Amino acid sequence: MKANAKQTTFDLKRICARCISVYVVLVILLYFLMGYQLHFRDSRGNIELQLAESGTVELVQGAVVEQTFSMKTQRLREVSVQWGTYYRPNSGTATMELYNQNDGTLVLSKTFDVAEITEGGLTTMTAEEPIEGLYDVPLLLRVYADSESGTAASPLMSVSAGVSVNEGSEKGQTPFSLTVNGQPAEGVLCFSATGEDYIWTGLHYWKFAAAMGAVIGLYLLGTYWRWKQGKHSFLANALVAMQKYRFLIKQLVDRDFKAKYKRSILGVLWSFLNPLLNMLVQYVVFSNMFKFDIPNFPVYLLCGNVVFSYFSESCGMALTSIVGNAGLITKVYVPKYIYPLTRIMSSMVNLLISLIPLFVVALLSGLVPTKAYLLLPVPLLCLAMFCLGLGMLLAAAMVFFRDIQFLWGVLTTIWMYLTPIFYPVSTLPEAVQTVVKMNPLYFYVTFVRTCVINGISPEPVMYAQCALMGLGMLLIGAFVFKRSQDKFVLYL
Repeated sequence: MKANAKQTTFDLKRICARCISVYVVLVILLYFLMGYQLHFRDSRGNIELQLAESGTVELVQGAVVEQTFSMKTQRLREVSVQWGTYYRPNSGTATMELYNQNDGTLVLSKTFDVAEITEGGLTTMTAEEPIEGLYDVPLLLRVYADSESGTAASPLMSVSAGVSVNEGSEKGQTPFSLTVNGQPAEGVLCFSATGEDYIWTGLHYWKFAAAMGAVIGLYLLGTYWRWKQGKHSFLANALVAMQKYRFLIKQLVDRDFKAKYKRSILGVLWSFLNPLLNMLVQYVVFSNMFKFDIPNFPVYLLCGNVVFSYFSESCGMALTSIVGNAGLITKVYVPKYIYPLTRIMSSMVNLLISLIPLFVVALLSGLVPTKAYLLLPVPLLCLAMFCLGLGMLLAAAMVFFRDIQFLWGVLTTIWMYLTPIFYPVSTLPEAVQTVVKMNPLYFYVTFVRTCVINGISPEPVMYAQCALMGLGMLLIGAFVFKRSQDKFVLYL
């Protein structure tokens, strides 16, 4: 009878149907919003430009420089060569050609005006459409010109980064060699070859989405079946509690939000000013003390500040959510997880408000809004899950160990410096980079910056990383909270 009474006021079947509908809409929406980045990524087999140390030869008529190489890139996009001009005006034309050595076919070719080549400048031949079928294929880059002596430029080379002519041939690899006028040269031509690789998720997106949909559908079907049998289910009980206590949740969120600005003259305006003032101070300090040369540095700073401020504020408020509501907990029965949940939700209101100055600063910096902005709810919701899980863990620990509040202050400071808020990860030693990239906030900050600054979607792997970090912490926090919540009243 009790189960039937619940069913009359709670339509779980309709909720499950809505969940499936929302999932289908999100899958279709993500497919179009992720666009190009769903299917391709910059190849990890790209050949980077080496540091120039000397010139190869004055490229007069009849002179030829040839570089053989191979690259593990699925779709070749462009090849560039770096030049030296002897700091003089030059004339004539220079030609770059790329050949497939397996069949001798010409893959790319382009002619350049030597007079337009600058000292240390690059000449680039770009494919109209990325070229496939060159993965690990032996390639020959040939460079020649028709300039006269005294008016010719010179392709640059690196000696210290060079490899011997036959190196790699014994291992079944393509020899990586440089020849000048037909003679072997020790070193490597200063050139770069870049392309893109297919992403597995993009190739199998609809299969992956269908499999995930089937798992979600089966779970919801099992939940509904257990509900009809009158059996307990975590999801159903959580949904019932959310419906039953939605008024209380709203009141607690309003209370926490209003209490933050109580007796404040500017009130909610501080949600605008705080990220802007922090960004301004850090911009003045770090742009003068450290020359990171980060494009759109104010937006870079603000993205990091907005994400970390939400994390710090929401977890700090959740930390005291049980101890601070001891009077209610000991007198009125309410599911105890509602208290840290409302703290996370009230901080989310501040986060949404702080996004407004972020968008304004981005617009003033010349960053035009793109469809990638619509992807921002993904990292923010995953971040909220992460904060809820960590907040429940901290709230439970705080009941038994009041020193947690002091340790949390120290941990927050350490966490801030391990988050790339005001510095680029690339400037750190590799060992430190590994530690920083293990920081969950690194993924959330990077996701937001990719959408706002680059105006594109991150690679699919970052979606998985953000979701797994958030879901993993939520499960850990919920497990610890549930196991210890019955003992809270003994320590409050």
